[in-house]
Amino acid sequence: MSTPWNQMSAAALGRAIAAGQIHPVDLAEHFLDAAAQHPMGARIYARLTPARARGEALAAAGRAKSGLRRHQLDGVPLSWKDLFDSAGVATEAGSALLKGRVPRADAQVLQTATLQGAVCLGKTHMSELAFSGLGLNPVTATPPCRHDDQAVAGGSSSGAAASVAFGLAPAAIGSDTGGSVRIPAAWNDLVGLKTSHGLLSTQGVVPLCDSFDTVGPLAHSVEDCALLLSLLAGAPPADLIGASLSGARLAVLHTTALDDLRPAPARAFETALPRLSAAGAQITQITAPEVAEAFALAAMLFPAEAYANWAATIEPAPHKMFARILDRFRAGAQVAATDYIAARHRLTELRAIFAERTRGFDAIVLPTSAILPPNAQRLMTDDAYYVSENLLALRNTRIGNLMDQCVLTLPTGHASCGLSLMSAPHTEARLLRLGQAAEQALA
Repeated sequence: MSTPWNQMSAAALGRAIAAGQIHPVDLAEHFLDAAAQHPMGARIYARLTPARARGEALAAAGRAKSGLRRHQLDGVPLSWKDLFDSAGVATEAGSALLKGRVPRADAQVLQTATLQGAVCLGKTHMSELAFSGLGLNPVTATPPCRHDDQAVAGGSSSGAAASVAFGLAPAAIGSDTGGSVRIPAAWNDLVGLKTSHGLLSTQGVVPLCDSFDTVGPLAHSVEDCALLLSLLAGAPPADLIGASLSGARLAVLHTTALDDLRPAPARAFETALPRLSAAGAQITQITAPEVAEAFALAAMLFPAEAYANWAATIEPAPHKMFARILDRFRAGAQVAATDYIAARHRLTELRAIFAERTRGFDAIVLPTSAILPPNAQRLMTDDAYYVSENLLALRNTRIGNLMDQCVLTLPTGHASCGLSLMSAPHTEARLLRLGQAAEQALA
């Protein structure tokens, strides 16, 4: 019996198109129908783009027939987080403040992917203005977690993860400022890649914090993420053939990353490490005091930059926002310019210290999240619960953004528990090879 299309990886679908086994138009229609008819579809997709998808799929079919496919994923449908501009289609970033905002041009990464044959299925729901790791959004919609539709999916790329986890897209494109690709990927048992800052264009991407914003894929496999990165960058994919953990030097980060782990993520991490070791990895335990110092700076860096970007839009109509997100933005108004500049300078120094400390390792290993997906209704009604879960949700992922790393999260085999591999900026090819080997070890 053949594998259903909604259970196939993007890479496998691309190979089937190349072999003439799947027609791109049929594939696009399959996922458009699945999204439109699924009981959770309206909580996952902000809007579908059927006319665009059909036109792009028809063009992909012509190239496949002529032997002129442009990329391994030519003809494969993708979902896009609703902060990537798409010409003639509303892009509202999960906020009533941007309701009816229709850009004239595609975001640069969407243009690049489209030129290589990607098919755009539509735009997925997200945390409001991307400023939350929970994925709770009472203003537009709160996408479900794959294991519990009453739990949040993780944010801010919540609908992106849900679209893949619920079989409504083969893969998705999201953004990551403090963990917004990796948390929803981990909580929905997907692979997610936080790319190096500046590697992929953010032109035409609704900003949050320009100094930290990145673009990245969420998918079923490391191979998918490698191909999606290639698609977004317009560059050849990383070579994953023969990937191995034999002799790989991995450092387990103790500072901050292992504090206050809930039982399930702790067990998942503890059982994953021996499997990496058995596959040949050399594992060392390290501490990094500079990480803890960087966290003290984060409390001013992220809100100050976010509020600088959005104050002029927020303050004429603050009533349109979810109050907890509004409060988070407004915290940035309390940061003095001198304090912000001093914090940026100190963060640069701390990044250099961390880079030197970790130079001898192929990757840093840590649990992707300290917690499991929280209950959405309880988050709305229990202030203490909201505060505790919100603080812990992005705690570990934010290390990668603060220390200027590229990061890959992998499923561990324990529901909603991810393991992250972190390495120096612009080492994605090496990281993806390590991830391919680690994925096999954890399977």
